[in-house]
Amino acid sequence: MKIVDYKKVEILRKEHVVLKDVNLEIESGEFTYIIGRVGSGKSSLLKSMYAEIPIEMGEAHVLDYDLMNIKRKMIPMLRREIGIVFQDFQLLTDRSVYDNLLFVLKATGWKNKTDMDDRIEEVLKEVGMLTKSYKMPHELSGGEQQRIVIARALLNKPKLILADEPTGNLDPATGEQIVRYLHDIAQEGTAVIMATHNLSFVEQFPGRVLRCDDKHLIAPQLD
Repeated sequence: MKIVDYKKVEILRKEHVVLKDVNLEIESGEFTYIIGRVGSGKSSLLKSMYAEIPIEMGEAHVLDYDLMNIKRKMIPMLRREIGIVFQDFQLLTDRSVYDNLLFVLKATGWKNKTDMDDRIEEVLKEVGMLTKSYKMPHELSGGEQQRIVIARALLNKPKLILADEPTGNLDPATGEQIVRYLHDIAQEGTAVIMATHNLSFVEQFPGRVLRCDDKHLIAPQLD
């Protein structure tokens, strides 16, 4: 199944062209790295996929949503089908791990308390954090917080996960663990697109590699 389909796409930030003539197809279960220097357009590309940044030109489809013509009321529906993992976690600091996950389920239309409890237990078990549901975010290490963020991203069984520098605030060993989780998720059928500047991951966890360079998205020659 084609998850992302971009043809001759142009992405702007504040009227400045960030990327142009972007052609990209992502299939179910693909693990894709987006590499490039700071400011090269990695984050902008990911943000365009969940309609945070509008597409100005070309053809762009994500999960069969037409991003060129998507109506505002449809954007929440698109985002329910995408899991997003940020560098800075973005957990609600005044709520426990359980309440962070419960908040997302309620916000995305879940109603049944038993179903919600079961799903929270499933995703926490998947990332090895089942015993930490009562903890507050500040009581967790950076790696543990990022595992909770991945659990949050998995709640609605997304077909696509977008990870924007997910290891940026973590030590190397913990970062490696996080990429291993994401790589495993892709092998189970969920497409994962990960923006990173850390090329060592590419050797450890093979995937497709694309580079943002000079306002274009290219497939680089890696040594």
